[in-house]
Amino acid sequence: MSKKRVVVTGMAINTPIGDNLEDFIENLLAGKSAITNWKSLETDRIYAKVGGDMGDYDVQSKIETYRNRIPEAVFNRLKKLGGKFPFAVAVTLQTAVEAFLDAGYIDQIKDGNNVATVVAGHNLNQKYTFENHDVFNDEPEFVDGLFALYGLDTHHVGGVTDVLQLHGPAYTVGAACASGNVALRCAVDEIQMHDVPVAAVVAPILDFSPLDLQGMAIMGAITYKSFNDNPSPASRPYDTAREGFVPSHGAAVLVLEVLEHALARGAKIYAEILGVESSSDGCHLPQPSQKGQSRLMKRLLDKCGVKPEEVDYINAHATSTPLGDLTELRSIKEVFGEHTKKLKINAPKSMLGHTCWSAATVETVAAILQMNRGELHPSINIDNMDPEVDIDVCRNERKKHDINIFLKNSFGFGGLNSISLIKKYKG
Repeated sequence: MSKKRVVVTGMAINTPIGDNLEDFIENLLAGKSAITNWKSLETDRIYAKVGGDMGDYDVQSKIETYRNRIPEAVFNRLKKLGGKFPFAVAVTLQTAVEAFLDAGYIDQIKDGNNVATVVAGHNLNQKYTFENHDVFNDEPEFVDGLFALYGLDTHHVGGVTDVLQLHGPAYTVGAACASGNVALRCAVDEIQMHDVPVAAVVAPILDFSPLDLQGMAIMGAITYKSFNDNPSPASRPYDTAREGFVPSHGAAVLVLEVLEHALARGAKIYAEILGVESSSDGCHLPQPSQKGQSRLMKRLLDKCGVKPEEVDYINAHATSTPLGDLTELRSIKEVFGEHTKKLKINAPKSMLGHTCWSAATVETVAAILQMNRGELHPSINIDNMDPEVDIDVCRNERKKHDINIFLKNSFGFGGLNSISLIKKYKG
């Protein structure tokens, strides 16, 4: 029996370089960096000073823009809960509403629906938890009275299902930096295996605390040595001066539907999900595995019945780490062979930094927008290309490129890999 076709009918984004699809893609194509010095985090006592900071984003003003554009009951719940919840959860609610509005489905959500909600990520509310620990250490009585609720990862999925009144399966999945693709895989499974007509992939901001940044700096994972006084070029995949990834805020939501359901309601269709596969390297250490990555790419292509030469573009994981960038490129060359010379690759993290748990979803939105425009954003900050990089990585320039099928890589700490294969929708 053939699998149900799954399509993307709604997308939403919120990053430091755009809180709507048009601004987001235009700034990416223009090569605009999201990286600044942290202002919403106290960094005086820690090594790391730079990141993609949304801590001063006015989510309440953004929520107000939905007045008279969405059902009144939805707006009232969004306004009420978005004003009470911690910052990162409020952005999650806003982005989810934006995606369902973009899908043209927000007016069609009926009571008792079977819409699935899958949230990508774990330990999401780190700053909120860290701040409450400080309060506790000073005076336990003054800890936020709803800390036991607001501090839970499930508060994101609970908040989204409350605001939009989604009554299908709802849960949170965590796979470090592969979380977004793992959530996509779960959402596709809900549609193909469990007769869910609509599913949302919700990828929240990872609200970093100073403790998180210090721990990653001590481990050598993030940049902290060379760019504290000049942050915008800190994220530089493929450049010889790369020294670690740049942690950043960013959220995204995808609305998926079974094709027949989307067609029946006349929905616009952004793309078709051909497949998503996941694997483990069997190693808990943050050491990227060429064997694991290439094996998973091959498995995904085989499962989808797609030949390597049919892939036009790879939206790279490319975190700006010395080993990670090259391991991914070696894996690509192993899988695609001579076709590698015809591929185009780019690195969204060169501008966005690493949004961590939401990265695969944030970057999938970017990749779909590029596919439908036939134009790729540059990989910026490549002043001195690593001599091993012999693939077209869109070095410092945007490029016209026809894309029918693209691959989206995501590789997480703990040896967790997940890759998606996405096609331009042609009916």
